[in-house]
Amino acid sequence: MDQDQALLKSVSIGDLELKNRVIMAPMTRNRADNKEKEPTDLHTEYYTQRASAGLIITEGSQISKAAEGYINTPGIYTEAQVKGWTKVTQSVHENGGKIFLQLWHCGRISHPKFHDGEKPLAPSAVNPNTQAYTQDGFEDTVEPQAMSIADIKQTVLDFKHAAENAKNANFDGVEIHSSNGYLIHQFFNKNSNIRTDDYGGNIQNRARFFFEVLEAVSEVWPENRIGVRMNPSLNDAFGITATEETIPTFDYIVEKLNAYDLAYLHLSEPFTDVSDIDYLEPNIAKHYRPIYKGKLMINAGFDQESGNKVISEGNADMVSFAKLFISNPDLPERFAKNAPLAEWDEDTFYTPGPKGYTDYPKYNAEKSEA
Repeated sequence: MDQDQALLKSVSIGDLELKNRVIMAPMTRNRADNKEKEPTDLHTEYYTQRASAGLIITEGSQISKAAEGYINTPGIYTEAQVKGWTKVTQSVHENGGKIFLQLWHCGRISHPKFHDGEKPLAPSAVNPNTQAYTQDGFEDTVEPQAMSIADIKQTVLDFKHAAENAKNANFDGVEIHSSNGYLIHQFFNKNSNIRTDDYGGNIQNRARFFFEVLEAVSEVWPENRIGVRMNPSLNDAFGITATEETIPTFDYIVEKLNAYDLAYLHLSEPFTDVSDIDYLEPNIAKHYRPIYKGKLMINAGFDQESGNKVISEGNADMVSFAKLFISNPDLPERFAKNAPLAEWDEDTFYTPGPKGYTDYPKYNAEKSEA
């Protein structure tokens, strides 16, 4: 057992002690195929199988009906959904795990089919020109409905209500999804936010909605039980096209986050190659480690070797793994044994049922040596 790896050392986030730094990243899996969009026994099994993670961050869970943008994703705004999530947290806790719920609003990455024919809400009426995953497959997005001030205020309240429901479901904390082209990220970006009121224009105004959400959630949870996820150099993905103001916007936000006692800041390395774009940052952990004073979690494309390296070099405190956690439910144990890793099956990422979800076995050394 190779327990001296940086990934396998314990770490504290706020008042929580995590047994390792191998974090299960939030991943949309589309298994809530029921009318209530509630987690099922299959979700309970899936997350429990992965309870050896230092921390599980659940798939994004819509904070309201208006927040929906994908088929069969679980919510956190009804009693039935809270009841389903409570079964998940109880089982994860019984198996020694810790689990945060990711609070999610898709904004314009959605389709009228999720909203009784109405346009999805967004900062501005700008079509992301991407596709939404509906009951009829992938369909082109539409021009969204620009949010009124009343819509913005209601959405902040929806985040707060969802945070209350997450507490009632006995989660250990929540992560605010401010990343990957969804609603909060849409407010940050100059191309998706062309507002001329207090929520648009300069960097401070475009960040205003996020900080109002953070303040509302912190009325429910202690700041040290709140995580924040961001993807600073996202470009040409999820409807987002970066601009010269993109990195200065995130620099401003991250610097301002130092005033909060967050559990962690969860950042992603670029999803696409941005090395030839002089106004984007190709090395997110290295760039933001000197700026952010709290616990930093990094994501996107890491394996055992690069995960250990980024922590050992001091550029991150934790690493979140996505696809590796799909096919390796016992990922920390495999790292400890330097065991081979199982391959994932992309064809079953978003399909219903246990196949490609709960049927990946744990590592069996005896069987593997036979």
